[in-house]
Amino acid sequence: MGERSFELRKVTLAAFGPTLLFATGEGAIIPMIPLIAADQGAGLGTMGLIGAMIMVGELVGDVPSGALVHRLGERTAMIGAAIVSVLGLLGCYFSTSPWMLGASVFLVGLSTAVFALARHAFITTTVPVRYRARALSVLGGLFRAGYFIGPFLAVLVLMATPDKRAVFLLHIAFALAAVILLLCTEDLGTARDPAAAPEPQGLVGTLVRHRGVLVRMGSCAALIGGLRASRMVVLPMVAVATGLPPSTTAVVIGIAGGIDFALSYASGQIMDRFGRIWAAVPAMTGLAVGHLALFAVVDVPTFAIVAVFLALANGTSSGVLMTLGADLAPQPGPAPFLGAWRFTADFGQAVGPVTVSGLTALAGVGFAGAGMGVLGLLGAGLLLRYIPRYIPRTGASGCTSVCRATEGT
Repeated sequence: MGERSFELRKVTLAAFGPTLLFATGEGAIIPMIPLIAADQGAGLGTMGLIGAMIMVGELVGDVPSGALVHRLGERTAMIGAAIVSVLGLLGCYFSTSPWMLGASVFLVGLSTAVFALARHAFITTTVPVRYRARALSVLGGLFRAGYFIGPFLAVLVLMATPDKRAVFLLHIAFALAAVILLLCTEDLGTARDPAAAPEPQGLVGTLVRHRGVLVRMGSCAALIGGLRASRMVVLPMVAVATGLPPSTTAVVIGIAGGIDFALSYASGQIMDRFGRIWAAVPAMTGLAVGHLALFAVVDVPTFAIVAVFLALANGTSSGVLMTLGADLAPQPGPAPFLGAWRFTADFGQAVGPVTVSGLTALAGVGFAGAGMGVLGLLGAGLLLRYIPRYIPRTGASGCTSVCRATEGT
């Protein structure tokens, strides 16, 4: 019990607190970015592109993040990333044109990738394996909480000032608060031992070295990321296509978001007690079935049922990707592998909404949901096949055998 209390205390100060602060600030600015771009003269296409720059920045930021975190250490990398995000946010606040705003948002996305990888690597190296899934599920839940709280704080800011750009100042305040919290926390990450830790190879070298596991399990990660991102895009599109009132749509999606957040810790409990497969496969299957059920949405009750069902499935997946990545990562020096792992998941998150848009343009939103549902069932089958191979239940007490399995084949 004493070991667990110690671990939870240091993880709360060094990872959970900064994560909630950073995610809350980011949650406040994301809904406002397209609106601010419109104020600066951006058209509809440009607005969408600028709004996507955070995700694009995260995907590009995954490339150097593993090597950076490996060299600097988790705490230093989080502090540096938060400071870089402040610079990007200042660029957003003082931007006078859409291209300047887009470039600044891209910089915020880059820093977010490094920050996210550093906190992931920190928990991977400091939390005992028997508590790992619960810790990472809580981390995922705090990220959801920040994205839930942030927009409400943005509304309060806009009530105080007509300048929409003030939301960037709000994020700056949260980022600086995260830096202060990290500076007040002892550096508890794994000490860098050049003789013990392998020299980081960069993203391409890591992808080649771990090509076997990244092709197989990485495909699963990309499909999970794609289904998660698709859910957030396709639900509002279905509501519009069905003719539901915007206020009702917002309420239903908000309730679903609350259910999603409430299940975060339960996901970790399932993975730690019964094995990773018992959360990953049901969650992926649920996301797939929920997308297939979009064909049945004809009114508010059916929309609410499908939205809540998708929230239940997504909540059960809280922390799944981070836990699988942590289990597969070699020790010592997991950061380069985790950077490659996050790249596969973020690639799926970037491609998922694009796939939904393309399928919708071709055959309608119901067909888009069905297409994503089929991909989800494929992902569930891959998880069912490969989790027992790479992360057997007997490996829950440690990852040595798992790490050996990730080498190249």
